[in-house]
Amino acid sequence: MGRKLDEIIARLPRDGQDQIEARFVDPEEGVEGLRKLRQLAGKAQDDIATALNIKQPSVSKIEKQTDMYLSTLRSYVEAIGGKLELTVKLPARPALRLHNLGDIAVKAAPNRRRKQAGAR
Repeated sequence: MGRKLDEIIARLPRDGQDQIEARFVDPEEGVEGLRKLRQLAGKAQDDIATALNIKQPSVSKIEKQTDMYLSTLRSYVEAIGGKLELTVKLPARPALRLHNLGDIAVKAAPNRRRKQAGAR
């Protein structure tokens, strides 16, 4: 017979229960910023810096930004071991998940000089 997770947690010492509670995030509640997200993943800024091939102060700067490129956010989330998914909620519609946003690189046509028909 299987045991429920709540039963297992209830048998832990109080400090163990507190540690588990501190790491739990209700998906409906969300996370307050990238710093908290990194902490929940159990990563240090140095870990993220190494994964992104940047210096630790740059990670700190990313965590404090209020506006950034999706590619930066995606790289950060992947560096902590996650996957970025974007959901759009429109009025009177079910939530829609955006796929491949920013994944398809648009390649510009090479610059070609027009040949002049003849010298004047």
